Amino acid sequence: MRVLVTGAAGYLGTAVVSALTEAGHDAVAMVHAQRPNIAHASEIRIADLLDPVALRRAVDGVDAVCHLAGLTRVRESMTDPLRYFGVNTVGTIALLDAMATAEVPRLVFASTGAIYGDVGGRPITEDLPDNPPHPYASSKLAAEKAIDAHDAAAVVLRLSNVAGGRDPDPTRLIPRVLSAAARNESFEVNGDGTTVRDYVHVADAANAFVAGLEYLPSQGVTERYVIGGGRGTSVRQVVAAVEKVSGRRVALIHRPAVPEPSSLVADPAKAVGQLSWVPKYSDIEAIVDQMWHACSG
Repeated sequence: MRVLVTGAAGYLGTAVVSALTEAGHDAVAMVHAQRPNIAHASEIRIADLLDPVALRRAVDGVDAVCHLAGLTRVRESMTDPLRYFGVNTVGTIALLDAMATAEVPRLVFASTGAIYGDVGGRPITEDLPDNPPHPYASSKLAAEKAIDAHDAAAVVLRLSNVAGGRDPDPTRLIPRVLSAAARNESFEVNGDGTTVRDYVHVADAANAFVAGLEYLPSQGVTERYVIGGGRGTSVRQVVAAVEKVSGRRVALIHRPAVPEPSSLVADPAKAVGQLSWVPKYSDIEAIVDQMWHACSG
């Protein structure tokens, strides 16, 4: 299958291109500006989500789209919410329009498990109500609603925290703890460090896109899947894993606790059962070990 990957130059996008190619698909990379060659992409097409003419050229001749392009930083979305709705929601609608014009009927969409909000410590499953806590999650949910209204065969992947490899985002927890260890610095923690989150390895997340593409439902049907490692890891456990892998102590400085969910852990049973997808690499020590060597190598 010839597949357009939007956001193909990104952290997860490059992994999806590689996973698609390894699975025997023809991956066409869409980027919003001129970039170096993307490994394993058969072609690179330049288009912006908010440029309808360029989007129509980008989707020409493909059989399906894996849509990963968008804005993803929660705190930034709180200070600039309209930009997030503009790119994540309006941009997705523009892509759907281009797909309709080009008669591209298949879509796999990168969404977020943050849409569920605070689930009160329950495992996150697809039947929980949507309760987006910030503009980033709201913009993704609005994009999902547009996909529901579009006559495509669509799979929506609600992703947990993607980690592993060479993560370029220094604002995420694991890169921040790794940086503290590398610099022999202390690390500031909100509260007692017992908040729990789910981490999914970037390779596992990429393979979920391949699985979703190969499963795609009937025309006009959207299926949602929670994608995560299926296990919870506290901030303290992340620090302990970094200390074990690096051989360096990371001293903690405790700041006042902030309002946040105590536990957000995915239950990917639906994806495992229907997509035959399994998170093979999402053990926290394996993730941290790979990231430590990627950063120091």
